Amino acid sequence: MNHYTRLLRRIAATVVVAAGAVSLASCGNTEARSLLADIENGSVVLGTKYDQPGLGERTPEKDFVGMDVDVSRYVVTYIADKNGWDVPDMQWRETPSAQRETLINNGEVNMITASYSINAGRLAAVDFAGPYMVTHQGLLVESQTGITGLEDVKDGMRLCSVSGSTPAQKVKDALPGVQLQEFDTYAACAEGVKQGVVDALTTDSTILAGFAQRYKERYDDDFRVIQLQNPDGSFWTDEHYGIGLPKGDGADREAVNEALEEMYDSGAFDRIVKDNLGEDFEVGPKPAIGDLSFADN
Repeated sequence: MNHYTRLLRRIAATVVVAAGAVSLASCGNTEARSLLADIENGSVVLGTKYDQPGLGERTPEKDFVGMDVDVSRYVVTYIADKNGWDVPDMQWRETPSAQRETLINNGEVNMITASYSINAGRLAAVDFAGPYMVTHQGLLVESQTGITGLEDVKDGMRLCSVSGSTPAQKVKDALPGVQLQEFDTYAACAEGVKQGVVDALTTDSTILAGFAQRYKERYDDDFRVIQLQNPDGSFWTDEHYGIGLPKGDGADREAVNEALEEMYDSGAFDRIVKDNLGEDFEVGPKPAIGDLSFADN
């Protein structure tokens, strides 16, 4: 039995997902949590998204699924396994983008894995393990459209993204001639593509792949994810996903980075991605885990 299979079996046997995580996580704690201490003590609170298919989602049955959810489970289980501790109860907290740093610093979560891009501004407030994935801005379009790349994004084209998001700002800065619609959620944008209200949804390719997979499963709709690349072949944007942790706790960060290294080297991450984003999703090369120098650029 390989290490990944053993970890998954331990997860299945011991992980308790509590829908009441919010009540535990909001008991008035105002100090950052220690991930290692809480794993050893038997209970952790993990932040993720609840509304991103393929990445982080709470199902109607109140289960938690997605790539980021599975990465969190792998990391916590690996750390427990390495130290000879029981796998702790894993409780989940919804972590909207605008609240992530506050939730970490107030001790309402131990860590956040939620399509959480590492940048200099966020590094000033929290620490990051990783990156565990590098993704790029793309487009979600219906398959029959003739859109194949950035060169097809013409003035007047109707693009949709989430209000205040990094992808929306990139469009405003680089493509001022398009008609940008800003909705509250990516789900609303995806539905806009399905209904023909907009021509494409633009955000990280991981998020787009999750919606493409969901619409295929539920409605048999055929969406394509288009990577946006510059004329020289470089990607239009780079988004480095990391795991947010309290500032200054080097032991926690090192333990998570070690788990992420093993997740890649064992092949576990490739399987996690394929299970959640589809067999056709390209994982890309292994990032330089622990090297955050890109954030200085």
